[in-house]
This record gives sequence, structure tokens and C-alpha cells, in this order.
Amino acid sequence: MRTRELGSTGMAITTVGFGSWAVGGPGLMGWGTQSDDESIAAIHHAVARGVNWIDTAAVYGFGHAEEVVGRALSALPPADRPLIFTKCGLVWDEHGVESNDLTPESIRRECDDSLRRLGIDRIDLYQIHAPDPNGPPIEESWGAVLELVEAGKVRHAGVSNFGVELLDRCEAVGHVASLQPPLSLIHRDAAADVIPWCAAHDTGVIVYSPMASGLLSGTFTAERAAALPGDDWRSRASEFRSPQLERNLALQDALRPLAERHGTSVASLATAWTTTIPGVTAAIVGARTSGQVDGWLDASALPLTAEDLKEITTVVNETGAGHGPLPGEPL
Repeated sequence: MRTRELGSTGMAITTVGFGSWAVGGPGLMGWGTQSDDESIAAIHHAVARGVNWIDTAAVYGFGHAEEVVGRALSALPPADRPLIFTKCGLVWDEHGVESNDLTPESIRRECDDSLRRLGIDRIDLYQIHAPDPNGPPIEESWGAVLELVEAGKVRHAGVSNFGVELLDRCEAVGHVASLQPPLSLIHRDAAADVIPWCAAHDTGVIVYSPMASGLLSGTFTAERAAALPGDDWRSRASEFRSPQLERNLALQDALRPLAERHGTSVASLATAWTTTIPGVTAAIVGARTSGQVDGWLDASALPLTAEDLKEITTVVNETGAGHGPLPGEPL
């Protein structure tokens, strides 16, 4: 599988990584009921096929995703274990109510909790999950994360869902190793501002939801959207409802001919497109089963030409799906 260096970290990561959001199971921002055994099998399958990093977060399943990832790691020989990226800043109470907490005290406590759940001594990439407009100055929060690097508990520090202003403020305190923004053919806004900022500051970019949370998986349907259970966050999301849903499904269908010409899936095509954006290092792709992993693995080596990108731009414009710019040439 292809690898790229994540910014200035020195970590060469595969251009697709295993995303464990769905591994957490049901919850306020969960994906519904999920088998832990199937999750572990999917992680092992991805690693066996060459994926060398896993992205998770404390809040996924309120700690459960990290526990499942930890179980998967414990069953692997140390030499075969992938890099582990996780996040802090979103916490929950005994009633399952989620909230932001970017106080230095919480960040330090969350790091220790994540290390325990994952069963590891050091986190390869520790990221602030999301900004908190009502929290302490971001300089204090970012400083606390950098202190974890100095303490040896964290190898590199990054952020997720930050805009340019916050990136500038963090960079003034200490280098931002990576950014994790959403990016897909439906959600393209990051290509206009934060990804160019990262390219200019030697900051790696690992994008999430390259298949727009399943809408560009190649298997999504209006019937499936209507049947999403209440414990699946997508049942409440506007992109999964009319009129956006119809445009998104039209885009999914319009991508099929190009995917077929490449002998690949719509999922791999949509994911590969995100990695052609200048400044993007890699894409996080979720999976519940080993079969789903096989559905996107070849995105890592899928060659998209300038003509392919023009065709993709055309079908996006024709369907009217999504929002944000459509950048041009592949890396």
C-alpha cells in the first residue's frame, strides 16, 4: 500500500487508515449495534492487508471503541501493531450526556484513561477532537497537549475540526503536527482553507468521512436511509434526508461508470479522490466487518488521472450534490 509522511512527524502512514467510530456501537453519535468480535476481526484484517494506523477517540461509544481497539492490539505481536491515533476534549457523564472539556486537567486525565483502555504506553498521535467556544483559551488547551508530548505519553500532537484562526493560535504556541477535517465529494469545504493552511505549515492532513458516512459507499439507498435506527446518528442528519439525499444518491450512481472502468468500487473511488487533493496525507475509512474493509482497500493505490478528475467534477456539478470547491490536479 502507498504511504506518505504525515507532515513533519517522520511517520510514514498508509494513504488509507482504519476508522473506529462505528466500532463504538450505539450512542448519541453512534452507528447502532455492533459486534465487538466483528470489529476486532475487521481491524486484524485491515492490518494484515497493510493498513498501518487506526484512528479512534475516547468519546466513540463512551470509551468502548478504544477498549475494542485495545483488545485487537493485545492479540497482535508487538511488531505487527499499527500506529494509534486518538482524541480528547469530548467527555460524558454517568447519564451518557456528552460535553466539551478542554481544560488542561481534563486533557491530562483523558490521556491517562485512553492509554489504559488502549493498553499502550504511548499514543502516536493525540488530537483535540473539536473546539470549545465556551472553554479556556485554546492556547491553554494546546499547551496541555504539548506537555503530554514532553512527558512521553504522546508522540505527536494534532487537532480535529479546527478552522484557520484556531490553527494559527495553536501554531504560535507549538507546531500542529496534523489536522483532521471532514472531506468528501459531498463535504468539500476543507479544501478551500484549512487544507491549504496545512500545506503551508508542514502540517499533515488525515481527512475523515471520505465516503460521506456511507452515502458514497456504492451500496446506500433511499430505503436504507428510511430504515436507519434511532441510535444511528445519520437518521437525524440533513444529508440523509430529502432533498439532499436524492442529490447525494444521484452522485453515487453517477460515479459507478468510472469506478467500473477502473475495476474498483464507488467507495474506493470516492476515497481515492480525497487523497488527490494537494496537502492531504491520508483518509480515514470506517468499517464494521472484514468485507467492508475489502471494499475500500484498493483506494490506496488507485491511479486517478486528470481526465478522471474532470469527469468527477462534471458529475458533481450535474447532480448538484454537496458543497465546497472542486480542486483540480492529483498530487
